[in-house]
Amino acid sequence: MTAESSQAHKTSLAVAVIGAGARSVIAHHVPEARPGSTIVAVVDNSAHGRERAKTLFPDATVYATLDELLAAGGVDAAIVTTPDHTHEDIAVALLEAGIAVYLEKPLAISLDGADRVLGAAAATGTPLYVGHNLRHAAVVRVMREVIERGEIGEVKAVWVRHFVGNGGDFYFKDWHADRSKTGTLLLQKASHDIDIVHYLASGFTRRVVGMGDLMVYGDITDRHERPGQTMTDWFSYDNWPPAAQTGLNPVVDVEDVSMMLMTLDNGVQASYQQCHFTPDYWRNYTVIGTEGRLENFGDTAGGVVRVWNRRHEWQENGDVEYPIDGVASGHEDADRVTMTEFLDHVLDGAPTIVSPIAAREAVAAGSLAAASLRAGSTPLTIPDLPPAVIDHFTARTTPAAPSATEAPAAATTLA
Repeated sequence: MTAESSQAHKTSLAVAVIGAGARSVIAHHVPEARPGSTIVAVVDNSAHGRERAKTLFPDATVYATLDELLAAGGVDAAIVTTPDHTHEDIAVALLEAGIAVYLEKPLAISLDGADRVLGAAAATGTPLYVGHNLRHAAVVRVMREVIERGEIGEVKAVWVRHFVGNGGDFYFKDWHADRSKTGTLLLQKASHDIDIVHYLASGFTRRVVGMGDLMVYGDITDRHERPGQTMTDWFSYDNWPPAAQTGLNPVVDVEDVSMMLMTLDNGVQASYQQCHFTPDYWRNYTVIGTEGRLENFGDTAGGVVRVWNRRHEWQENGDVEYPIDGVASGHEDADRVTMTEFLDHVLDGAPTIVSPIAAREAVAAGSLAAASLRAGSTPLTIPDLPPAVIDHFTARTTPAAPSATEAPAAATTLA
């Protein structure tokens, strides 16, 4: 009996949280996402983390190791929010134990690691879900709907600029700055955007070139450990300018500027640029098709997606404008939808928009882009997954929502 079939009769799940860091709060969505489901256990290997777990999840049993949790039993699913370099081994252990896995992105910090996790899921039949929540963000939904309605024709190019204004606080004061634990910020940070490039372009990267450098944060010598702290303890908008940051991680060897060029399997050409010392924090997408282009200005509520689909000189506001709804900052709304999708998949067998295959392809593109930039921008080709693994996950994933035939009523047509 597979893990999926053994849970088919259930209407709720007993859920564990692995890793009680800042991101573990996504587990608070579990009871609302699937009424009756509860957080029954938390695992954290640090004393500080276990104390934090008692505060965040007061009704849960707290364990020091994954082995203790597995020995105790009584868990149907687990939400893994540990540092990236631990994802692979934790996910494989849970999958082999028959425990459904919600794994925070990225799937792993290497392509071999990602393929090992997918292989374990396919071999055991245990549900695997990777938290690429950006697919459920309002800005992505609006852009995808524009493309599906054919407003810009067939997609041919995607350009992404990512201004990571909070990068010094978010990624250079803890384990994220250490490539042995992160691999590259083209995984930890850019895997979201690589996945969205694939989603908007309806293809996966097959050839990649990267370039980048550690331009600012590598020169800062004020560094120390932060035992027991999480990002919210040191984050401040007053930490400016970037070169004035203090208290960086003892090891800082990931790039703070990185870029990559991608050729997708359907011929689409894409680019991605990431900078961690900009003053502003947002993503800017430009998608160019055979009959127009779109671009977002702002990526949360209050922003807009503009479409240019008539021939003219420069026109700032485009020909049509669509508002972006949702949260004003962050991604709590997308987290809630993502958690609902995971629980519905485990309990009902519902197909998912976010596929483990897509998560693997984001790891493949990001990790090989980092390998390329660290080898003098050598072009690299991404290997395919084994057909049996592809077949296993294809049946568990749904394509994008059916295309709409009419523009939303909220759209503004501009003269």
